[in-house]
Parts: sequence; C-alpha cells; structure tokens
Amino acid sequence: MSDPAGVTVVVDAANCVGSVPDGWWRDRAGATRRLRDSIAPEGLRQSLHLTEAPEVVLVVEGRARGVESTETVRVVDAPGSGDDAIVEVVEQLAGRRAGVVVVTADRGLRARVDDLGARTVGPRIVRPG
Repeated sequence: MSDPAGVTVVVDAANCVGSVPDGWWRDRAGATRRLRDSIAPEGLRQSLHLTEAPEVVLVVEGRARGVESTETVRVVDAPGSGDDAIVEVVEQLAGRRAGVVVVTADRGLRARVDDLGARTVGPRIVRPG
C-alpha cells in the first residue's frame, strides 16, 4: 500500500472483540477497554508497513458505548449500527483524501468500505491471540 499522509486505522470493536472467545460477552465494555488499551499505533505502523504511526479510531456499539478515548485511540460511539458508523467515518476520511484501513472480518462491511476506497485487514492485526 502506498502510504499517503495521514493514514487512519478504523477498528470495528465489536467484530474484533468477538474474534477471540475469552468471555467478552460477560463484560462488553471491559473487553472493549482491553482492546483499546492493547492497540499500539507504532505496532500498526510496522504491521501495515506504513512510514508513520496511524491515527486510530475505535468504533463501539451497544453495551460497549461510553468507553473513553485515550491519547492514542479515539473512540467513536455508534448511535445505532456499528457498521453504519464505520462507513460514515470512512466517508468522512475519504473526503479528506486520507488513507484508510478498516479492521474487521465482517464481509458485508468489508464490501461497503472497499467501495469507498478503504483497505481492509482482519482482526488479527489488533488481536494476535
């Protein structure tokens, strides 16, 4: 992938949290916080072969809403469907001509964001276990 200035990685929190059967369903907000805290922009730079660390946006939905942003991960609460919120974020970023990578295993979402010019990768990039 060429590395346009300002690459943003948009993470489908529900899909990534659900990719590892570690009891996340008992505490969705807690599982989402653990995911947020495990995401390292520098690690993503290396894994995605970027020249600089990306901005990271974590889109949360349902019972995970209310998880706070950190210095390195901006959290967006989806008012309804997480997929729709991710598409909206990608549309906004595409309008700025920024490079966008969406982290999800959801085939329907992948098709929607591919149509907008985003690159997609699977959850293992943020959940290697």
